[in-house]
Amino acid sequence: MYVCGPTVYDLPHLGHGRYTLVWDVARRWFTFRGLDVRFVSNITDIDDNIINRALRDGLSEQTVSATYEDEWWRAMDLLGVARPSDTPHATQWVGEMVELITSFLDQDIAYATSDGLYFDVSRVPDYGLLAGQPLESLRAGARIEANDEKRSALDFALWKFAKEGEPSWPAPFGAGRPGWHTECVVMSLGLLGDDFDLHTGGFDLKFPHHENERAQAVAAGRRFARHWDHSGWVMVGLEKMSKSLGNFRSLTHLLETTDARAYRLLVIRSHYRSPIDVTTATIADAERSLERLDSLARRFELPTLAGEKLEVATSHALGPKGRALVAKVGAMLDEDLDTPSAVAALFEAVSLANQLADQGEDELAWDVAVGINVLFGALGLPLLGGSDHVDQDASDLVRARDEARAAKDWARADELRDQLMALGWVVEDSAAGTQIRRS
Repeated sequence: MYVCGPTVYDLPHLGHGRYTLVWDVARRWFTFRGLDVRFVSNITDIDDNIINRALRDGLSEQTVSATYEDEWWRAMDLLGVARPSDTPHATQWVGEMVELITSFLDQDIAYATSDGLYFDVSRVPDYGLLAGQPLESLRAGARIEANDEKRSALDFALWKFAKEGEPSWPAPFGAGRPGWHTECVVMSLGLLGDDFDLHTGGFDLKFPHHENERAQAVAAGRRFARHWDHSGWVMVGLEKMSKSLGNFRSLTHLLETTDARAYRLLVIRSHYRSPIDVTTATIADAERSLERLDSLARRFELPTLAGEKLEVATSHALGPKGRALVAKVGAMLDEDLDTPSAVAALFEAVSLANQLADQGEDELAWDVAVGINVLFGALGLPLLGGSDHVDQDASDLVRARDEARAAKDWARADELRDQLMALGWVVEDSAAGTQIRRS
């Protein structure tokens, strides 16, 4: 599967967090069910936004992209998003992009204007198929860059000719840099090959980005993605986004002020194509629900699952109650990744496990609790028992790490994390600061 990744010129926002969590959950569930998943997600490290940020901050484009890529991975690690199998960077694939554009020029599918090379969408008979709209509707409603030299308002840039002071690469048709839509089609086909299974991203990418990727693959005579899917919007209710209201201005801000697991739980309580409301109230509600889950983990001394490791069903031994729960919840998740129904069923099972334990049915209660833990682990949501004794040395390292994080001394914080891990602790970040537990 190919998931469109970030353009690294700023801190990640809440929408980035939502779509990465959605497709991380999908990947984890495919893996849990026994599929071998190659997960590719790119980094766009050259773009108008990166160039403009570099000019604004007086930095090089490479510094901007490297800085915000680091911030991206820091946020993804806090969210518990497993690293991709492959992370292609656009600047590493420019040669292949030049080859594709050259083939379009040779077939008169591409043409030149004074500022670059453009793709002629009229050469793709079913252009608009993915967007599900006729061409006239797309022309009327799309946000299209104005250019009087274009044959059609829908034609899009394949290559932007070099401007003074901007990064550029040599090409037989003139030095410059690739257009965004060309980057992803080249990288996805280059790594996954023709006819790969699934191409995803946020709903905002459906048109024009994904439509324009598909158009280039069709024009090149390549079999592209078999299936497409898109995750929904993030809403912020009627609250004004402001510091005084305590609202979450960015994903980074949310992760600095709350348990990262709360955002994952909030995301999976809604269907992935539905909008979600992210406010202080909805996050607080998710945190209260997390406490129910962690209480279960403490009561039954459940091991912590998920993290970078992707759970696989066959690696877990369950009794009849646990197997029945996996079958019930699994059927829901197999049906268009119905996480809301699955989460509701799991919380019902939490009540059942506690009830059985209260009645002295310890073996049955344990079986249900293990099934709950395994299924949340499959969705990437670790349950934390928090019953480990913390010695003085570890306590001192935790306090020092929290001080380093408060000072935004990330290098020192990472060094202290590594020291804790060397002592056998698993390190988690939460709203209350660094949390540690034995693996």
